[in-house]
Amino acid sequence: MQKKFQNKPRTYSNWFNKNYMWIITGLLSVFLLMAFLAPVMMKLRAEGPARLIYWVYDAFCHQLTFRSWFLFGQQFYYPRELAAIPNVISYEKATGDFQLDLKFARDFLGNEIMGYKVALCQRDIAIYGSLFICGLIFQLTGRRIKPIPWYLWIVIGLIPIGVDGITQFGGLGISFLSWLPIRESTPILRTITGALFGIFTSFFMFPMIEENMSQQRKNES
Repeated sequence: MQKKFQNKPRTYSNWFNKNYMWIITGLLSVFLLMAFLAPVMMKLRAEGPARLIYWVYDAFCHQLTFRSWFLFGQQFYYPRELAAIPNVISYEKATGDFQLDLKFARDFLGNEIMGYKVALCQRDIAIYGSLFICGLIFQLTGRRIKPIPWYLWIVIGLIPIGVDGITQFGGLGISFLSWLPIRESTPILRTITGALFGIFTSFFMFPMIEENMSQQRKNES
């Protein structure tokens, strides 16, 4: 009886060691699905559960309206006029927020005309979406992919998203960041830099995790 009890932790450890990538991709899929479920529930007038999702995801994302995707409305996004994207309704015109009230931009969820925003911003959708896809690729290829060099992760994964993200702060009207250039990124740039970060982070981190797990499997065998 005592031997069976002692073997249980090892059994759980072996199971986790073999299935950890399915667990990671499963959690990522649920995380993404819930972000898109929020606007669906708003459209179905289930505002209570929808607002709960937005509230939970507020801990993970700024949820600024002008940097979010929208469902069930006139457009899929409502960029600031500063982004200078032609032939779209701007955030200012759609909401009337011409003075850029950041609290309003975070709290505004949408309406029947504009649609309802996804609970994660455009960049975060690209990050978590690419992590999910790359996680599946890594698992389905037998976890044999070797880690990319750290300098490629920094140069292609980190620097573009850092530059695109940080240089937007000057356009938010925050006094101590007024020295930064006045600019606003675009949905395409946020998606590209977010996806690059997710892809290169995946193929930098997942193979290293597998190397550690593989060593544990050898030690337990």
